[in-house]
Amino acid sequence: MGSLNDRVAIVTGAAQGIGATYAKALAAEGAKVMVTDILDPAKVVGEIKQAGGAAIGRIADVTKKADNDAMVADTVKAFGKLDILVTNAAIFSVLGRGSFMDLTTADWDKVLDANVKGPFLSVRAAVPEMKKNKYGKIVNISSSTVFMGVPYLLHYVTSKGSVDAFTRALAREVGDDGIRVNAIAPGLTMSEGVAAKRDQLKFNIEMNQKIRVFKRDQVPQDLVGALLFLCSSDSDFLTGQTLVVDGGAHMH
Repeated sequence: MGSLNDRVAIVTGAAQGIGATYAKALAAEGAKVMVTDILDPAKVVGEIKQAGGAAIGRIADVTKKADNDAMVADTVKAFGKLDILVTNAAIFSVLGRGSFMDLTTADWDKVLDANVKGPFLSVRAAVPEMKKNKYGKIVNISSSTVFMGVPYLLHYVTSKGSVDAFTRALAREVGDDGIRVNAIAPGLTMSEGVAAKRDQLKFNIEMNQKIRVFKRDQVPQDLVGALLFLCSSDSDFLTGQTLVVDGGAHMH
């Protein structure tokens, strides 16, 4: 028996990279999964089904209220309810590094829209369905850059700091409805997008490996245990927390 049998989950930003790993891991534990992304999620949906899992997919832009509402409605129509939301969709690997003085307001707005407004709209769409069953798990994706104060990515680090604050405040608002809200803060992870820019990120990768207890690349699979814990009944008395998963680089 999987730890998530009979649970229904949505994972945003799951057509590739870490999000795809999350979606496959949830399905492998028995959850029925809605895979959403601004990219076509058909490949990930097919891989889940081929492995014996249950999944559907939808192209969705989390910065648009209508897309969030539709992904929740489609999930409930297909699977009857919604138990788990993983707000993974975000902008990171395509970002350049540079002084905050060189950021345009368009740069700032694009990152904050995707990384802060996106989770807000996804949660607003999902919570009413979770309330119906007085149970839910929301897992937001933060970043260990918040704890380090990484420079030259001010818009990104600010957005992920907002995710931590959002997680804590939301946990207190929805706790009476049986909804748990937590976050995972990954270290620099060799997703497809990051691995493709390994040469440009050489300094960041070496710096992270130097300060980690475990001196190797972090890979998407390193995040699966934390995700499954936060999505399962094992963490039912845990809410408002951010779990840093970065090989021991940051301890708090």
